[in-house]
Amino acid sequence: MDFKKNLGGDLMNSFMRKFVLLCIDLVVIVVAYYLAMLIRFEGFIPIWVSNLFIVSWWAFAITIICIYYLFGLYHSLWRYASINELVKLVLASTLAFLLNIGLSHLMKWDIPRSITIISYILTVMGVSLSRLSYRYFRRVRSDLRPKEHLKRVLVVGAGDAGATIIKELKISSHAQSLPVAIVDDASWKQNSLVHGVRVKGKVSQIEEIVLTDKIDEIIIAIPSLSKEKLKEVVAICQRTKCTVKTLPHISEMNNQKAELSTLRHVDIVDLLGRNEVTLDISGINQFIENQVVLITGGGGSIGSEICRQLMKFNPSQLLILDIYENNAYDLHQDLKRQYPDKDIKVIIASVRDKERICQIFNHYKPSIVFHAAAHKHVPFMEDHPSEAIKNNVMGTLNVALCAHENDVKRFIFISTDKAVNPTNIMGATKRIAELIIQSLNQRSNTEFVAVRFGNVLGSNGSVIPLFKAQIQAGGPVTVTHPDITRYFMTIPEASRLVIQAGAIAKGGEIFVLDMGEPVKIVDLAKQIITLSGYTEEQIPIEFVGLRPGEKLYEELLLEEEGLACTQQEGIMIAKPSDITFEEVYQTIQLIRENQYDIPLLKHSMKRLVPSMEE
Repeated sequence: MDFKKNLGGDLMNSFMRKFVLLCIDLVVIVVAYYLAMLIRFEGFIPIWVSNLFIVSWWAFAITIICIYYLFGLYHSLWRYASINELVKLVLASTLAFLLNIGLSHLMKWDIPRSITIISYILTVMGVSLSRLSYRYFRRVRSDLRPKEHLKRVLVVGAGDAGATIIKELKISSHAQSLPVAIVDDASWKQNSLVHGVRVKGKVSQIEEIVLTDKIDEIIIAIPSLSKEKLKEVVAICQRTKCTVKTLPHISEMNNQKAELSTLRHVDIVDLLGRNEVTLDISGINQFIENQVVLITGGGGSIGSEICRQLMKFNPSQLLILDIYENNAYDLHQDLKRQYPDKDIKVIIASVRDKERICQIFNHYKPSIVFHAAAHKHVPFMEDHPSEAIKNNVMGTLNVALCAHENDVKRFIFISTDKAVNPTNIMGATKRIAELIIQSLNQRSNTEFVAVRFGNVLGSNGSVIPLFKAQIQAGGPVTVTHPDITRYFMTIPEASRLVIQAGAIAKGGEIFVLDMGEPVKIVDLAKQIITLSGYTEEQIPIEFVGLRPGEKLYEELLLEEEGLACTQQEGIMIAKPSDITFEEVYQTIQLIRENQYDIPLLKHSMKRLVPSMEE
């Protein structure tokens, strides 16, 4: 009932706004027409001209109003009246007056051309003033707001994005913030004004300006800012104890304009992510375009982002395979909203069921497969090793064999840094999966490759969502060990590089993604606490000890593998193993037989993974 009431109210307000605007235009048009006659005849209008006015004003006014309506001038909001609106108004007025000249000749009214020209000029001026005056009075009303209850804002960046944010803060009736100062590192912008707000210094002077101008909030309004520079700016802002907000990076905005609604609090992902790697778009496009692409584990963190990235390259059909229907459903709905005309299908199935997987391959005939389905939580897999075997080893074997039997063009396996010298069950199962891929490539027409990388920021079950939940609950934040480190990469970055690796693959490679420098988890926890607006005294950090199977640090490379560069920035190749598929397959059968006897299971796994602890 409330929805219907609100909808009715909105429609009524919209109708009234258009009606008022139309009435104002009607008055302006008629007055402009009459003034044009007064100007033309220097204040004394002859009777015959007065008669023409009485006969013709309504026809001219209706023509102009109709053209304005067709040009959409009554659908625009006054508050956003701008140069574009003015150009549209001039074009509409020009067309309307040309039609009125034709109408005048048709009706043989013989109205002097000078009257028509003067009337045209006055109408454009009058209607323009009626539009722009609304913005002016809104600005005046905004400037007259009581200032004592408004948050005082410092904007970082005097470019287009900063100017837009300042303008919106000034005219928005909902914004409870007042822009009072700007900082920008460009020397030529110093002391200049942006919508009445002065550029008072450079980024290095933020702390000083915050004190002198009593700033409550800082907005970083430079979407093109590099990750390194953003870290520097945020570090300075954090020392002021002000609330810090930012615009998304330009690569995340998807052609969206910088505006108040896009502002968000600075996130740890902003600080840990690296600058975007330049991809070989044409190469990826040739790889994906018009192909049937299957993604196992398509509803997961990495799988779903791979799906989103793939859709930019126009596959003929996208197959999202997952055992968990809720995530797959949400992803499908999201993609269908963005790509309503594309063929996107969800397939509910388990990679453990080879007969079902082969049925899917036989029916859909995918040419490219991204295998992301896996159990990934180290402590859980230590407690349930048979589940890790079924999903990570047997599941990979099932999907890989079905791909081989159906002559899939390329198979990309998503691996992990935990597969390097693993001592735990999860890492060992992923290493065995890598060996399945490499050994099967030696005997198959399908090009099998693996892509290995570390932790992804913000993925399901990762440490960052855990820390945020602990902070929200009041702490403490739990860290396993003060010296524990991990590699991190954003989900979009990892997904893009996985697709790029698939595009440059020739078969048999283990691609290793450049993860940058490892991050100490305790430092990560401290940063998240600070970004959340707390101190370590308010939210303490508690060390709880390493969990079963967990290592202090992860590696990206086995000793014997070595690294070779590729032509693609951010991707390297590890030397492939020369183990045969028969050796791998025989050991897997032994592992399957012993999966419920943990000592025998670990002993069997050690045949393929020497670092495995028994």
